[in-house]
Amino acid sequence: MAALFGRRLRRGAATTAVAALAVAALSASQAPAIVPGGGENGKQASGSSVPDESPDSASGDSSYHTDLPPLNTPDKPGTSIDLPDLEGAAEAGIPATVLSAYKQAEQRLGVTNPGCNLPWQLLAAIGKVESGQARGGRVDDNGTTFTPILGPVLNGVGFANISDTDNGAYDGDKTHDRAVGPMQFIPSTWATWGQDANGDGRKDPNNIFDAALAAGRYLCANDRDLSLKSNLDQAILSYNRSREYLATVLSWLEYYKRGSHEVPDGTGVLPEGPGPLNPGGPSNSPSPGPTTSPSPDESPTPNPPKPPKPPATKPPTTPPTKPPTTPPTTPPTPAPVVEHLEDAGTGKLSATAGTEFAGRVTVRGEDGKGKAVGKAAVRFTIVGDTDATFAGGSKNATGVSGATGVAKAPALRAGEKTGDFTVRADVVGRTVPAVDFTATVIERQADAVARTSDKEMTAAPGGEFADSIQVKATNNGVIAPGVAVKATMIKSADDASAADKGPYFKDAAGKPLRALTDLKTDAQGLLVLPKIFADDATGTFLLRIETAGGAKVTIELKVTAPEA
Repeated sequence: MAALFGRRLRRGAATTAVAALAVAALSASQAPAIVPGGGENGKQASGSSVPDESPDSASGDSSYHTDLPPLNTPDKPGTSIDLPDLEGAAEAGIPATVLSAYKQAEQRLGVTNPGCNLPWQLLAAIGKVESGQARGGRVDDNGTTFTPILGPVLNGVGFANISDTDNGAYDGDKTHDRAVGPMQFIPSTWATWGQDANGDGRKDPNNIFDAALAAGRYLCANDRDLSLKSNLDQAILSYNRSREYLATVLSWLEYYKRGSHEVPDGTGVLPEGPGPLNPGGPSNSPSPGPTTSPSPDESPTPNPPKPPKPPATKPPTTPPTKPPTTPPTTPPTPAPVVEHLEDAGTGKLSATAGTEFAGRVTVRGEDGKGKAVGKAAVRFTIVGDTDATFAGGSKNATGVSGATGVAKAPALRAGEKTGDFTVRADVVGRTVPAVDFTATVIERQADAVARTSDKEMTAAPGGEFADSIQVKATNNGVIAPGVAVKATMIKSADDASAADKGPYFKDAAGKPLRALTDLKTDAQGLLVLPKIFADDATGTFLLRIETAGGAKVTIELKVTAPEA
């Protein structure tokens, strides 16, 4: 199986039935010519293994061993790759939503990990080998497969023995694990690398957007630069530690780099022959897996049932096929594309600092005739001097339009920086005028502020007030953290301007200061003012404390000479 990461898979004796299954699976993959150099005379030898990698391995696991039949190539030793003509070739067509997911992952990683240099064609190559591009693009409007794509039960019979790690949450099996989704993640690996790429609040291995981004991050792990051949090979081998798998993926990578085109969802080419990609056949694995046997350090289950001996079968005599070189008789109907993007009822975007915006950016994509375009990838980008982010902390997000052409951005969360910024919506892979939305972050507010003590504040002339002043701010009866506060020694109850005599604070140089503005309440809505000093003036003075939102409290400060 193609995505058994993070597990030790030990090589065992392959039964005749397993060998036949492997041959059938490879024949069904319809892979193009294998890249020369993978084995003797440009062919891959069966039963090859990859030694343990260095600690830089993304999966951090030990060797993966696989038993596969030889992979045939039409090339003679020493010749260049003889890939078929791509013009009109059905194999070069990639379903629209699947293609959008690959390109979105490339774009996201180009921002978050530009040094990786991940090409979307690598994800397409792995997606082709793992699931036939999500069963030929059989996905819904959000990019989720109509039915789960599951690998074989990893119970040690013909495949690895991996006990359940997800309580059946992803694979429906509470006894053993199974690889899941169009990129074939086992649940334990998905728990580490799973992503929410379409902003729906879920990390779903059955969603092509989530799975493609997770696969991209996995391939880019350990600071790999995939423009370097050695790093590229290492990344692919970390996905499946088989030289045959490496050669097959590299062949599809080269094939897609030569060219490809978009086809409507559900019309992608499926592998020929029985298997999970073609229901009704006996095979239960999208790609061949290893035959395993328990190692001496593994504790067997008491009195395990002996599996029945598979019937002897002969391997198919038909060699693996390569992609067709002749165009299909009926050209595929081009998928509708977005020619126009417009606001679809976004409304006012405003939020208090540190809170979530109530509204979400919503746009509608239309074709040249004004008809809604579904399954189009729309990119949302936060632009401007702001610390606001989408849910999850990213400045970029991608949504997929539904049947009505409407796509929604993930929820926006305001940072602490107040003011306006822009959320821009444009179409992934299309030169279509973007739509900009203005969002506003307002400062935190309080509708009430009060001193936490009623102790009288007194000092002698030229002295200091012994007690500190603490206030608490609330908003609608709830503590108000992070609220801006001003503290001013005012002239009188009717004149709120700063006084020129009486009590004062001190600045950093020790000079008198009778107004403070850079104050904020803490996480409990509390604020303790700096120490207050008295000059030679005596009498009763006023300190006014005011919060953002207009809440006020006035405190008396008394300066009296000590009695003789």
